[in-house]
Amino acid sequence: MSRSCLVTGCAGFIGSHLCERLVRDGHDVVGIDCFTDYYPRPAKESNLGWLRTQPAFRLIEANLLEADLPALVSGKSWIFHQAAQAGVRASWGDDFRTYTDNNILATQQLLEAARSSQALDMLVYASSSSVYGDAENYPTHELMRPRPVSPYGVSKLAAEHLCCLYQRNYDVPAVSLRYFTVYGPRQRPDMAFNRFISALLDGRAIGVYGDGEQTRDFTFISDAVAANLLAAMYGRAGEVYNIGGGSRITVNEVISMLEEIAGQKATVTHHAQQKGDVRHTGADISKSMRELGFEARINIREGLKEEFDWIAGSRN
Repeated sequence: MSRSCLVTGCAGFIGSHLCERLVRDGHDVVGIDCFTDYYPRPAKESNLGWLRTQPAFRLIEANLLEADLPALVSGKSWIFHQAAQAGVRASWGDDFRTYTDNNILATQQLLEAARSSQALDMLVYASSSSVYGDAENYPTHELMRPRPVSPYGVSKLAAEHLCCLYQRNYDVPAVSLRYFTVYGPRQRPDMAFNRFISALLDGRAIGVYGDGEQTRDFTFISDAVAANLLAAMYGRAGEVYNIGGGSRITVNEVISMLEEIAGQKATVTHHAQQKGDVRHTGADISKSMRELGFEARINIREGLKEEFDWIAGSRN
């Protein structure tokens, strides 16, 4: 069944992959993006290359805070809210206003517009494992108390709560997906795997914050995209779901894998741990498996090879 969809943040890493999957599955997609300067616009334009050739995709360049959201939401069966100001380390100090505007206020205005929609079946909000902070236990399940340790995490949790409030008070069908470190082709240039691979290819030292023994649960992009579609079809309104890849390993282990993939030894330099970075993350995805039918299909070595090949190929 073909759906009419709205994807916010459509030119970003996850948003562009999601739009492509929706179009390939036969859905009509309106994408909105304001092309913030968090990283260079040409990268985002490149993300949209194939989509711009597809009649089923329409791009609107606008800020959610200024767009005619009721008109955009009207008639849409599925809304995928990917737009956000990214970055844990950049969310402190004077820049926090950017996070409250783009992550909290923009979400509230989108939910306000969704209140009046008669066609909406589900709004899927892109949250983050950052809401957990330094969790009490690993793997971490959705009932554990969120304790974010960065302003970014606070902003993502606040938007989650807004989704729950609008579901409870106005019956807006909304669910939140807590992504655990998504990676793969088109990953943002500031993210660790992109930085590591680029440094290897350039013959530069890889910079690691801390001792490299911190662990992350890494989720490949195609698994994150699949989770969005499953949430739209089977999610229970008002709920939150962990989306993890089942690949919880140390940063040092990641670098060793990249050395094997690249066929060369890396030089590593260590820097002080950054404020807002957590020591470990690990997703308990039993709820997502049970209620959504979610299953992580790409292991960390496969996914790293795909990202490595994409970055290397983009330089040719």
